[in-house]
Amino acid sequence: MTGVEMRVQATGSGEICRVVLATLPSWFGIPEANDDYVTMAETHATVVASTRGHDVGLTTITRHFPLAAEVHLMAVMPEHHRRGIGRAMLDCAEKFLAADGVRFLQVKTLSSARPDEGYDKTRAFYLAYGFVPLEEFPLLWDPANPALQLIKTVT
Repeated sequence: MTGVEMRVQATGSGEICRVVLATLPSWFGIPEANDDYVTMAETHATVVASTRGHDVGLTTITRHFPLAAEVHLMAVMPEHHRRGIGRAMLDCAEKFLAADGVRFLQVKTLSSARPDEGYDKTRAFYLAYGFVPLEEFPLLWDPANPALQLIKTVT
């Protein structure tokens, strides 16, 4: 993928997160949740994707245990979808995590129990990257937004 650069920032990605999420209201339309994403990006390791000097995507990682991490947030500005940026961010995150001994990576997203065309694409993306469904949580977020947990082995 030409013209896209990846960097890992240990902290300080909150404003990048705010800007990227503002371009994705159909995925990130709950202000309180967005505030949480911004806080997490500010205080946790985040892979940032840039093109031509502009930040266009981010993946924030949380560590739950020494061997396990989670994709807390992944977002790419819509005009940069389907260009391999999400895959490149996950590749970068996996290398970063593997170097620190992480063996398992998880992500939670909207379950197919609630039909949503955008999240159908989100689930398809994670499945194509090698994540597998582990468990559904009907009440984790709220009854209208059931969660699906997917996992993969870090390579």
